Amino acid sequence: MASPKSRRSGFSKKQQYSVFTGYLLATLGALLGLALLVVSLAYPSLLQPLRGGATTIVSPASEVTAAARTERQGIWETLTGFWRAGTQNARLREEIEVSRIRLAEAQAIEAENKRLKALLGLYAGENAPIATTRLVASSASSVRRFAYIGVGSSDGVEIGMPVHSERGVIGRVLETSLGSSRILLLTDTESVLPVRRASDQTVAFAEGRGDGLLRIRLINLGLNPLEVGDVFVTSGAGGYYRPGVAVAVLSELTPDGGIAQLIAEPSATNYVSVEPIYEPLAVQASGVRERDELTQEELQD
Repeated sequence: MASPKSRRSGFSKKQQYSVFTGYLLATLGALLGLALLVVSLAYPSLLQPLRGGATTIVSPASEVTAAARTERQGIWETLTGFWRAGTQNARLREEIEVSRIRLAEAQAIEAENKRLKALLGLYAGENAPIATTRLVASSASSVRRFAYIGVGSSDGVEIGMPVHSERGVIGRVLETSLGSSRILLLTDTESVLPVRRASDQTVAFAEGRGDGLLRIRLINLGLNPLEVGDVFVTSGAGGYYRPGVAVAVLSELTPDGGIAQLIAEPSATNYVSVEPIYEPLAVQASGVRERDELTQEELQD
């Protein structure tokens, strides 16, 4: 018996139903999606529970994904950090070195300001200094001990004027030129300075030894009353130096006095000030007496 003409070979009813069901489900899905879209636009609050439930369902999976992503980023950053560590360490070391240099410069400026303030403080209530300047150079390898400063006669500096640092006496002006002066330091073998012990009125002479130290010679010989550590200051005798300025500290005893170390060490001094002569009339009188004594000696000869 021949098959009907409407029958198509290779196509069964089951396959037709499957295709029809697929189309039907797709159409229903599209309609449902369209309906949900309309409802979400018209009534947003109605779908909030659904969105919340969906978020709750997918949240664990999202956390796992986020954790994995964070872990990958951490591993990458660690590897990158190891790769860049050498360059960063070199740069940090350079920055630290520069910071140390800047800190040292700042400390030097602070110390210099303290010295200048100390110099200014020396003259509260006293005569103002003639000039304040740097100690340009000082001799330390010969028996004669001189220093040089960058001010001279054009700045009002005269021979005989005392020179101080913020710590004490340095010496006095020996020679002057237009823009500089030579200083006779206290440690020079030709330097003799009247001093007294700071704690009482024990008077002595501080004589330079040419080796950076001073010899303290007592005027009144007898039992030596001095002790190691005694501080000596200017006595004001002679008229050059004002009294009470620090000079030296006794470091060793001798039968007629002792050996002392300078308080104002020239090699450690940057700034000095030139003071006017404390008693010009006394200095002039002393000079007249010296000239008269020399004249009498010449006449006797």
